[in-house]
Amino acid sequence: MATAGTMQQSSASGKPGLRKPVFIKVDQLKPGTNGHTLIVKVISSDMVLQKGRSVSHHLRQTRIAECLVGDQTGTIVFTARNEQVDLMKPGTTVILRNAKIDMFKGSMRLAVDKWGRVEATDPANFIVKEDNNLSLVEYELVNVVEE
Repeated sequence: MATAGTMQQSSASGKPGLRKPVFIKVDQLKPGTNGHTLIVKVISSDMVLQKGRSVSHHLRQTRIAECLVGDQTGTIVFTARNEQVDLMKPGTTVILRNAKIDMFKGSMRLAVDKWGRVEATDPANFIVKEDNNLSLVEYELVNVVEE
C-alpha cells in the first residue's frame, strides 16, 4: 500500500486535476481578479438590456440584468447575461463558479462568462450585509511606473 506522501491527489470522482473549489466571501473580491467561487443571495435584479434579433429565422435574445448579490460580508453588482438572468431571482441563493471581476466606470462588477457557471442552490442561512456594497467603491486607474 502506498504511503500518504506518494499518493497523487485526485478528487472523489477519480478525475485528476479537479481541485475542490475554494469558496470566498464578497469582501475578498478585488479588481482584476478571476476564478472566484462564491455563494450569494440575490437581493434585486434589474433588466438593463433586452433586445431580440432574428438570426436566420431564429429569434436570438440578448438580455442583460444588473443584480445586487451578497453574503454576510457585503454586496456587489452581478451582471447576468441571457439564461443567467432567469436564475437571478430576488431571494434565490446561487453559486457563482469561476466568476470574474469586470471594471465598469471605475467600479467592480461580478460576472460569469462562458468558462463559468451560475447554479441555483439551497437557500443560504446567512443575513446579507447590505451596508457594504463593493460596487459603490470607486477605483482610480493608476499606472504604476516600474523603476
